[in-house]
Amino acid sequence: MTDQTLEVTGGVDTHGETHHAAVVDRIGRHLADREFPATGTGYRQLLSWLSSFGTVRAVGVEGTGAYGAELARTLRRTGLKVVEVDRPDRRTRRMKGKSDPIDAYAAAEAVASGRATGTPKSRDGIVEAVRTLRVVRRSAVKSRTQAINQARQLLVTAPETPRAQLRGLTADALAKACARLRPGTDLADPAQAAKAALRRLGRRILALTEETDELEAELKPLTTRAAPELLALKGVGADVAGQLLATAGDNPDRLTSEAAFAHLCGAAPIPASSGRRDRHRLNRAANRALHTIVLSRMRWDERTRAYVERRTGEGLTKKDIMRCLKRHGAREVYRILIKSLHTPHTGRDATQSDLAEAA
Repeated sequence: MTDQTLEVTGGVDTHGETHHAAVVDRIGRHLADREFPATGTGYRQLLSWLSSFGTVRAVGVEGTGAYGAELARTLRRTGLKVVEVDRPDRRTRRMKGKSDPIDAYAAAEAVASGRATGTPKSRDGIVEAVRTLRVVRRSAVKSRTQAINQARQLLVTAPETPRAQLRGLTADALAKACARLRPGTDLADPAQAAKAALRRLGRRILALTEETDELEAELKPLTTRAAPELLALKGVGADVAGQLLATAGDNPDRLTSEAAFAHLCGAAPIPASSGRRDRHRLNRAANRALHTIVLSRMRWDERTRAYVERRTGEGLTKKDIMRCLKRHGAREVYRILIKSLHTPHTGRDATQSDLAEAA
């Protein structure tokens, strides 16, 4: 019979259709492993199976931002501590092999030994809603830009007749003009084929523009509701605020300090020097959002311009000055996020902060 007083640690290797779970005891001995379907029923079966071995101290889950997202939410709702576990690197896999049971046991051992301590994003509040809509908006903007570039490239090689009609137009005017083209029926004629292609691209650009505008109209009130103080900062618009919110997650207190947030945003340079060459490597997660803030302040904010002038006089390069400004911006943003995402206007349930702390 199972000793119900035994403390155990779980580990889960996640996949699209199935999850493989493993259990180890306090000193890392392998107890059992089993595969479960990646469904609501499978999550409940996995939880019941883990509990059958004793008191579950914590569960290490790989891919909490992808295949393991819903499993992590399910485990957290029951009060279990969920730890984010990185997938084994190539060197470890060459030494120990690669299989679902091996990866599941490795996740459990990483948590039991204390090597893995990261708290995953809770993904259960308004910030997750912002992140989800931003994914669609980003793809719409990218596709629109691609369509505009394709239309301009077609014009370069098109016969003079359509080129004369569309030469020198802005992107919006070009899309509308292309959508109004009326090609003939003989598509074997290069001029008519060009008109047909440009008309389709014009209609595509207009449709993507409308989709982008709709998404921006939906995202702005959500971002304002999540962190109004963040939008009040100089240089922070709805798009930048949405990126910073998505980086922090619904539970930014999972980050131990503002320095940790700065590292996540790429505002804490990682030393990568060798010999006489002094350089740094950046983590690029939300660095672009901070870069936008800094550029805006360097142009419009008097205090920032005075700082740039002073540091330039001290011999710093523009790149180094921007790095300092990004670090300051990350500190400022982190304090606002910690404050904003724990106030009632976010619409989070009263118990979610407690669950986030427990995880």
